[in-house]
Amino acid sequence: MYKLFSEYFIYSGLPSNISYAWNFGSLLGIVLGLQIVSGVFLGMHYAANIDLSFILMENIMRNVQYGWIIRYMHSNGAAIFFILMYSHIARGLYNGSYSYPRFKLWNIGVIIYILSMGTAFIGYCLPFGQMSIWGATVITNFISTIPYLGNDLVIFVWGGFSVANPTLNRFFSLHYLLPFILLALVLLHMMALHEHASSNPLGISGNMDKVYFHPYFTLKDSYTLIILIIFYCILIFYFPNYLGHPDNYIPANPLVTPLSIVPEFYFLAPYAILRIIPSKILGLIALILSLLVLFVLPLQSSYAVRSLTIKNISKLFYFIFIGSYLILVFTGALPISEEVISLASIAAFYYFFYLLIIIPLISLIDSLLFYSK
Repeated sequence: MYKLFSEYFIYSGLPSNISYAWNFGSLLGIVLGLQIVSGVFLGMHYAANIDLSFILMENIMRNVQYGWIIRYMHSNGAAIFFILMYSHIARGLYNGSYSYPRFKLWNIGVIIYILSMGTAFIGYCLPFGQMSIWGATVITNFISTIPYLGNDLVIFVWGGFSVANPTLNRFFSLHYLLPFILLALVLLHMMALHEHASSNPLGISGNMDKVYFHPYFTLKDSYTLIILIIFYCILIFYFPNYLGHPDNYIPANPLVTPLSIVPEFYFLAPYAILRIIPSKILGLIALILSLLVLFVLPLQSSYAVRSLTIKNISKLFYFIFIGSYLILVFTGALPISEEVISLASIAAFYYFFYLLIIIPLISLIDSLLFYSK
């Protein structure tokens, strides 16, 4: 066990020029550990019952010793996890981490991302406030668009003809199980990482200039960990409800629909893509493709130099892509209007255009220029 630990952590060789942007992965692992630990403690005081769930969450906040800290750690930890996740993916796109020979590493990471979204969604339903029940109702209803089997699958997921006790039981069981599957996938992700080591800002092989992970990068990771803890504490102690929706502090009422059903900010971009298409089935397909398109990147890249650090034109396209994603997040939070739909449609078009057209085109041009020399 010690030999395995020392091989993967202490004596692991990493390129000497990697920056703080490479610390997002280790921070994600730490936050995932905090989420699992805090989730286990919350589960000790929770019951998946539509009559009790909301009351028990309030009991945790008011009567369980330090329960409010654990609850805020868990709810805000999910937000921090996705902020780090999106930063990690953005860094990977910028540095071409999906390129050969890191196909396996990238694909496992995409699976972790998609599974994390599912875990966060069902976890958001567990407090059984207004946004919980209506978010669960709206999202699970999209399953009904599946031809032939849709309606039966919705009834199976619900365990009845509406979101009720069986639904909450299913969600609680899955929410307890999925983080441990995520943990296993993270270990596979780390094993895949150590097959070819980390990439570096130059986008070329760093095998000629490596240093040990410890003590050089453990100190570097410690610095960003301290910053993360400070940000975590500020969020928990001063702005614990800033990233949440106030309607979720209202007990679930299936007879009263909220004026605006808005998911958490880390779901807003796929939600915006879903809303721009009038057809229910086509909107669901577009949402799924917006996630699965990340699997296509390793199949269409043959960069000679993977990073965009020295590619000014490619860098411009990349930052426009980041801007389009932020526009999707912004429009996903706004009420539907003709202007919002038009703006989101343009941003969604560029999102797919960049990932499916611009990246392979630039990759092809880059390879032709490299080999022509």
